[in-house]
Order: sequence, then structure tokens, then C-alpha cells
Amino acid sequence: MRARSVLAFCAFIVSVRSTLRTDRQFWLDLAHNELEEALKVKWNLNPAKNVILFIGDGMGPNTVTAARIYKGGESHRLVFEKFPHMGFLKTYSANKMVPDSACTATAMFSGVKVNQDTVGVDATVQHRDCEASLQTETRLQSLAALALDANKSAGFVTTMRVTHATPSPLYAHSASRSWECEASLPNHSPCKDIARQLVEDWPGRDLQVIMGGGRQQLVSNATGTDEDPISTSPWTCYRQDGRNLIEQYKTDKETRGLKHSVVMNNQELRELNVNETDYLLGIFSNEHLSYEHERNKGPEGMPSLAEMVRAAIKVLQKNENGYFLMVEGGNIDMAHHRGWAKVAVSETLAMEKAVQVAADMTDEEDTLLIVTSDHTHTLNINGYPNRGSSIFGIAQPSSYDGVNYTTLSYATGGPGSFQFYVHKDPTLPTGSMVTRRDPSTEDTEQYNYTQIAGIQLVENYHGGGDVAIYARGPYSHLFHNVHEQHYVFHAISHAAKFGNESRSSAVQVSAFHLAIIAAISFFML
Repeated sequence: MRARSVLAFCAFIVSVRSTLRTDRQFWLDLAHNELEEALKVKWNLNPAKNVILFIGDGMGPNTVTAARIYKGGESHRLVFEKFPHMGFLKTYSANKMVPDSACTATAMFSGVKVNQDTVGVDATVQHRDCEASLQTETRLQSLAALALDANKSAGFVTTMRVTHATPSPLYAHSASRSWECEASLPNHSPCKDIARQLVEDWPGRDLQVIMGGGRQQLVSNATGTDEDPISTSPWTCYRQDGRNLIEQYKTDKETRGLKHSVVMNNQELRELNVNETDYLLGIFSNEHLSYEHERNKGPEGMPSLAEMVRAAIKVLQKNENGYFLMVEGGNIDMAHHRGWAKVAVSETLAMEKAVQVAADMTDEEDTLLIVTSDHTHTLNINGYPNRGSSIFGIAQPSSYDGVNYTTLSYATGGPGSFQFYVHKDPTLPTGSMVTRRDPSTEDTEQYNYTQIAGIQLVENYHGGGDVAIYARGPYSHLFHNVHEQHYVFHAISHAAKFGNESRSSAVQVSAFHLAIIAAISFFML
């Protein structure tokens, strides 16, 4: 049966290759279409009433390329690759060449580079220095806070825990990203955990939309199911202080007379009464949300990123002043950490669907729509595979040892990705030789196939390369070359006329006008 399946797949690939155009006119048309598209691009200088910022966690350029090829072939373009403006972001942090998600998210949301593993505090705060993080002067203001100050709505949607590294800098200030609940704090610590900051402190308590996972960080002694178990991973925590922050959220909104809804599954989200909801809390799992290909799509299951984005925009767009929304496709990163390239690509395409929803629901005349990443992973696209072949397939045999290798591989990986073996051979001077497992004997198209990695670690580590940023809408032309990552905050603030950016713009315009007046006066003398 498996042999017939392999033969059928090979026949399909041959048929695809035979239909791929390679004639001169095809290439000319492809280039001319792109040229016509480029010639039509004009700068949009309208104020950005709304801003939607998508973060594909771990979505480096090679991940985007692999997703593009998987979906439509080498000549295809993803939705956000058609945006008129793009650039690259340098992702190093204040103290590391290769960053984590907490410091990179803080840079994009708050405008300065900070130390690895810290959240919403400047680089004077070292990792786990609680006392320093309590100082007012070290605390950074986020785009979400600026939006609320401007009488706009603000919120976030994530496939991760709502207290995780990427969303938390929007509302929290912490010397450690791991302090998500009280159980992870040092004994007798005066610092408040990230979950409590979300529900109890400003701006978290005033965010109009909060959706993702992380029930066990919010509810003390939360219980799990076979489908949604409690996690005991060292990367997470489990609240045990008796607090129920979801009930606390409800009480706060009821006390203030605010229309609110709390939803826990697909059915509740689909039945959401938007007209009666100004504040929406959606907690759909104890931990992170499931991968898209494993997600329970039934009434009791978890929503897709696209479904959450649709609901979020419906709630936020009720504010006539506009809104700021951050959307994280976090499972891209989770899959890369495990060496599952196909899952990472699948999650990238799930995020693309969410981008399409946002594009369809907004007007590029007044909405700045941005897609970028916080950091790369060490995914590589190798060898010389034929055009039209599977991105998850075999590239070719090695010219060195004759053993096949896959098109995709990682520089670093966990134990499952280390496919090298040492064989004792007394005839060799060293007494041994190193060989690789032949991937052509395995099903490399499976979601949980683990790509080979060069260096074995506890898991795949992040990469330190630049990430792409794609933009459409007001002031999207500000993303146009290689930028520092914290520039994102300043470009968005300028486009949306937030805080000091709007005031500094007025000063610059006034100075310009004064210079013109002075020049005219000089020539009239």
C-alpha cells in the first residue's frame, strides 16, 4: 500500500513538472505584471485610523518561501507578499545577537531595544531583577497604551497563552518572561505576575479584546481534559494561589458597567453578540492553542486564528476613533522549536488566512496593515531540487557520501532531529565513521517528520537573521529598507499620530514652514 502511494505521488509530481511553464513569454509576462503593479504604487498620507500588526513568531524569510512554494509553487505569492511596501528588520536585542520573543516584541511595541527574556522594561533592567523592574522610570509604554490614550480601542489575539512572551509587552512590565503566574515568581517577591498585570493593571484591564490560551495561568488549580490537558512543562506555570482571574475580569467589567463577554470555545465565539460586547475575553485552552491541523473544529473546540481575528475586528471597529490590534501566529515558532517544518509552514498559511480576513474587513485608505516576525529560525532550503517538486521532499543524493537529503533542514535541533550515526570500523584510521539516516526510506511529508539538524541541542534554537516586514495602508511607505526592529513602534506611532510622534511631527512641520517664510523674506529684501 505504501509503495503504491509513493508511486502515485511521484506520478503526480511528474505531471506537475510537465505543466510548469518555462517559455520566454511566461517570464516576460511575470516581470511585466510586477512592473505594472509597482508603477501604480502611491504613497498614502492619510492618518492611520486603525493599525493591525501581525507577528508570525519565528517566521523567517525561509519559512515564508517554503509556505509560498507549498501553497502555490515557486512563482506564487502569499497575500501579504502582494502588499506594496516592505523592508527588513534587524532583530538583535540590547544584549544578544540572537534574540528571544520577549525582547523583540518589547522593541516593536515600545520603541527601544531591551535585554533578552525581559518584558516591557528598558535595558537598565537585567533578567530576573525584580526590584529594578518596579522603578517607574524603567517601565515602557506600548502601542496598546498609546492607542487607549488616544481614545482608540486596543487588543490582541494569539495562538499562545495570553501571558506569553509576545503579547505580554503590550500590557506588562516584568524582569522575566517566565513570571506568567505566581508559581513562577521567586519566593516573597514584591513583583506581580504577568497574568495579574493583564487583569488588574492598566492598560491590560482596559484592553477591549484579549484572545488566546493560558487558562492555567489565570485560574488557580485549573483542571484539564484528555484533549486539553494541564501542562507541567518547565516552560510554563500553574496558578495555585486561589485566584480566579477570569471571574475577577468579569467582576471588574460588571462593577464599571461595561458590556463584556467571556467565551471559552468555538460555539460561544460563533454565538457572540457583538452589539452587546465592548470588551471580549476569549480563553480557549489551558496552554497554547492546538496546531491548526490538529485543532478540534467542533462546538467545544478551539477557534482558528482567522476566526479570532474576525471577531476581534468586529468588536474593535465599533469605536469610531479607531483601534490597534496585535495578532500573533505563535505556533509557527512552536513547530520550529520541535523541528517540524511542515507544521511551521502549515501555521504560516493559517496566519495568512487571518491576514486575508483582516484585509477583507478593512479599508487600506484608513487602516495600516503590517505583517512581520519577531525573529527567524535556522530553517534552510538546500540542494538543487527540481522546480515543482515537494518542498518537504528529497533534494538529491549527497555528492559526498551518496546518501539522500531533504530540501529542508535546520542548523540546530533537538534529539529527534539528530540523524547522524557513528559506526565502528577497525579498518579506518580513526576506528569509526559517521553516516546519516536516508530520508528516502521515511515519509517526509508527515506533519511530525523531524528535519535533520547539524547541531544537537535540547530543541531548535532561534536564528539571528533579519526578518521581512510587509505593509499596506497609511504611511506603509515608511517600511522601505533595512530598519532597526524598534523602528516599527516609531513608524506606527507616526502613522497613527500617537503621543510624542504626533507632537514632534507638528513641530517639524512648523519648523519647515518657518524656514520657508524666512527664505521668502530674505529674497524679498
